[in-house]
Order: sequence, then C-alpha cells, then structure tokens
Amino acid sequence: MVGKKMEKRKLMLFTLASALALAPVAGCGNNNEASPSKATETTANGSAPQESQQATGADGGKFDPPVTITTVRSIPSDVKFKNGETVEDNVHTRWTKDKFGINLKYLWTVSGPNETFETKLRLSLSSGEKFPDIVTFRGNETLINDLIDSGKFQDAGALFDKYASDTWKAAMNEDPTVWYAYTRDKKRIGIPILDYAQNGDPVMWIREDWLKKLNLKAPTTIAELEQVLDAFTNQDPDGNNKKDTYGLALGLKNAYMTWMSDAGWVFGAFGTMPNQWNKMPDGTLAHGSVQPETKEGLRTLASWMSKGYLSEEAALTDEVKAAELFTSGKAGIIVGPHWMPSWPLEDVKANVPGAEYKAYPIPTGPDGKAGRHGTLSYNGVILINKDMEHPEAFFKYQNYLFDHFANPEVGGEFENGMYEGYDYATVDGKIVRDDTIPGGKVNPEKYTLTFDGARIPSLMLGALAKLADGATPATPFEKNLAESTPKTILEAAKIVEDQKDITMPQMFTGPLTKTMTSKNELLKKLEAEAFNRILYGQDSIDSFDKFVQKWKEAGGDAITTEVNEWYKSVSGK
Repeated sequence: MVGKKMEKRKLMLFTLASALALAPVAGCGNNNEASPSKATETTANGSAPQESQQATGADGGKFDPPVTITTVRSIPSDVKFKNGETVEDNVHTRWTKDKFGINLKYLWTVSGPNETFETKLRLSLSSGEKFPDIVTFRGNETLINDLIDSGKFQDAGALFDKYASDTWKAAMNEDPTVWYAYTRDKKRIGIPILDYAQNGDPVMWIREDWLKKLNLKAPTTIAELEQVLDAFTNQDPDGNNKKDTYGLALGLKNAYMTWMSDAGWVFGAFGTMPNQWNKMPDGTLAHGSVQPETKEGLRTLASWMSKGYLSEEAALTDEVKAAELFTSGKAGIIVGPHWMPSWPLEDVKANVPGAEYKAYPIPTGPDGKAGRHGTLSYNGVILINKDMEHPEAFFKYQNYLFDHFANPEVGGEFENGMYEGYDYATVDGKIVRDDTIPGGKVNPEKYTLTFDGARIPSLMLGALAKLADGATPATPFEKNLAESTPKTILEAAKIVEDQKDITMPQMFTGPLTKTMTSKNELLKKLEAEAFNRILYGQDSIDSFDKFVQKWKEAGGDAITTEVNEWYKSVSGK
C-alpha cells in the first residue's frame, strides 16, 4: 500500500537514473522483423489491409507506401533539441522514416512537468477525444488503470507474442511479473516499458573518513552498526567539539521503506519489509507493515531515536531533505541506490573538505537475515489503440531498438551512441560523449516512443559489477560505461549485484482493490501514527499489536483477501 507521494518519488528515481544511464547504448543480437499480416486479415475498422509485403515491410525494408504512427507526449525540461529541431521533426523522426517508412505524428504535446501531461490525458479520456495509435506513459497509477479500463486499447500481449523479436521477448521474460500491473481478465492490455533491474535497490553509504578517524571497521551486522552509530553520534567525528552529528540519516515522512534515506533494511534484518505487500512462505501475499517482524524493526529504530542516533525531525523529513544531513556533514550513514554519487552524495565533498564516503553491504540482523526493498524492472506502460491500422509497425520499430540499440554490436550503427553529433561526436579523431560535442550534447533516446529507446533489465547492473571486478570491457555497452562511470558507482553496483538474494520486491502491482478505494487513506494514517508514536517513545512497543488488530478490523483483512484474489488471477498461483 505504497502512498502516491512515494510512487512519485520512485518515478523521480527512475527519471534521474535514466539521466545517469551513463551512455545510452543498446540492443543485443537477433534481427527479427515484425511478422507480416496475412492478406486475408482485416484491420480493426473492418477494411482490408494493403498487400501484405507492402504493408509490413516484410522484406526487411521500408513500409511502402509509408505508414503513420500517431502518438502524444509530454516534453519535460530535460528533453533538449539542437539544430533548430522539434519533437515533430528531429534526427530520430527522420531516421524512423528513412529506416522503416514510418512517420511519427504527434496529435498533441504538452510542455512542463508530468502532471500537465496527466491532466491532458485525463481530459482526453473524459471528453471522449480520439486517442492516438500509441500512448506511452509513466506516472499516476490511477490514470494508467483508468486508461487500461477505458476499453480504448487492445490486447497488447497478443500482439507482443505475435510480433515482438526474440531479444525483446527474452528481456521481458527476465521477470514475467512485469505484466501483472497491466493484466485484466488474463489479457495483457499494456506492454511494460522495461527499465534496468535493481536500479534503486539500496546499499549503505558510510563516511569513510569518519570510520578512519575513529578507528572503526565497517559494520556487517546490526550489532556492529550500533557501535558505529554510537561513535558517529557521540565521539565528535567532525572535530568541531560539539555534539551535533547523527549516526544515520533517515527520511520517514512519506514511508519507512522508501527510495532514498531508507529505513526498510532495518526491518529486512528481521525478515520483512513495511509499506508493501510481500510474498509469504505459503505463497500468499501479506502486508509487511503488520507482520510480527515489523515490531522488532520498530523496536530497533525507537532505541536508536532514544539514543540520539537519528535526527529528531526524521518523521517529518522527506527523502531529499534527509540526504542533506549527509551531504552537509551532519550524518555519517545513509542508505540508498548505487547511483547516489552522481546525486547527491558528491555535495559532501564540496561542503566538507576531506570528506570521503564509500558503499557497503546491507547489514544482517540477529538471526543472520538481511533484506532490502526491490526496484521494479519497468517504469511505465505502452498502450495500443484498438483501432490502430498497422500495430505491426510499432513492433518493427521497437524490435529494431531492442535488437540493435539496447546492447549494440561492434561495428553497428549504435556502437558509439544513438546519433553522431547529438549524444556523441568524433573530435580530433576521438569519440567524445560530453559537452565538447560541437553545439552541445543532447540525449536523442528521449525522442523515442518509450523515451529511452530500449532497455534490457539485467544488462546495466551485470555490466557495472563486471567492470567493478576489473574485467576489461568487451562490448560497446561495457566500454561506454567504463568511460563514464566513477569507481564509487561501480563498487556500489557490485554490492547490489552480490546481495541480489536479499531483495524483497513489492508483490502487489495491480489497481486499487474495492476496499482499498475506500479504506486506503485511513489505513495509511493508522500506520503512520502508530509507527511514529513508537519511534518517539510516546507509545510502548506493545502498542504495535493493538495497531495490527485495528488495521485488520478497519479494512486490512478485506484488502488482504482482495490482494490475494488479484495475485491468483494474474499469476495462476
């Protein structure tokens, strides 16, 4: 039952991680094209298609005559153009037409934050306005569900099975549960936009200079961690002769398990994860916030608060504000994703001369358990209009990106990047991928229909971990990463990969259930109040049991039944 604010923070995480995708490179292997339609098939509007080979480009060439894919999109501030180009006419739209005989046509666009795009989509839905062939969307889950349930979009899963290339199918099959959020009555209405797996799975970042100064070793268990927290709080690690430091930076305002300044791993040390639905040993789903193990996590955090290891403002502080405790030099430990040296951790070096930090594994609890929250390996949905005349055209386009851009081959057109003069250039005989590109660097993968071209979930962390082990980069993807990734991120990524078995993923990704619609806000309020009162010692730890009973009676039991009915419907288990 993750709150809307937390979901927006997760979206922010994915957006940031996309900006850090270090070198947008791409697609492995197979060169499958979309399968041709049969000459006897009819389009969704009942008319017969053009002669099969012309309509689909089944000969491996262009569509002839050309076909058009209509779409809509937002243009946020991080989408930049050069050479007088626009979203309607740029290097990518021209490439698509030249390569495939496909015209990309935008029925409308909006500028500004994602909320503006959401509003326009919502208005289009309520007014009965004609929708485009393809809608790709990242954002508000309620709106996604309303779009899926509108009846305007077709069974994209059936089209995927028919037309998707082997490379794309293999990427999707790395985690078949990615389909669950967009499945209705066993039909996969939306295609998940794949992202890099484990992109937000946390590691423990520690002030390395503080460890050295106080002659401490990095903690591997919760017991050892408490010794470090005590020293960071009470032994003046910043050397200013004041008691003004904290052991750990937490941002608990939006959730206890969150995307940065996270506390979920404390509960993971006892075998559960709050603020989400977890899979239990018997195969059913249960909400982590009401499990007996959560009581032990709260007991631990309350102890740390009483000893001054945490900021008194932790429950009122969001993830970004909590990170400022670390970057300002006032906290010695923060838990968050492997990419945090790109933002915001490097700020500590600017704010504190001589500051050093390093990633370490999530520590284990008293029984040797460790747990961290997982990251969904998708970050949006592709919806295909039920009236789209040539849906195979979209697959021809996207297949090519998965086959050649997601993990580019040596000597291929995407070996150095997407388009020369945009995200890379040859300067003085060398490939550059920074602002030395004449006219400045832009990221043309943001012009694609899915905003980031194509991504194979396992590729990024696997490559980073390989490089961290000292392997020589062998592929264009690895070479681009090696040139652009700092050692701190490589080391952190390897820790994420090495601890992949402790990941506890969110198992409920469906639409709000009937009881959630009316009871969700009440249950979240009950949970936040109970957790925070225990955290600050206003209630005893045993009040947790009363909270659990109240949660169950106030709708939690009904929701648990509904969640498991949903899970059985999508998983068949």
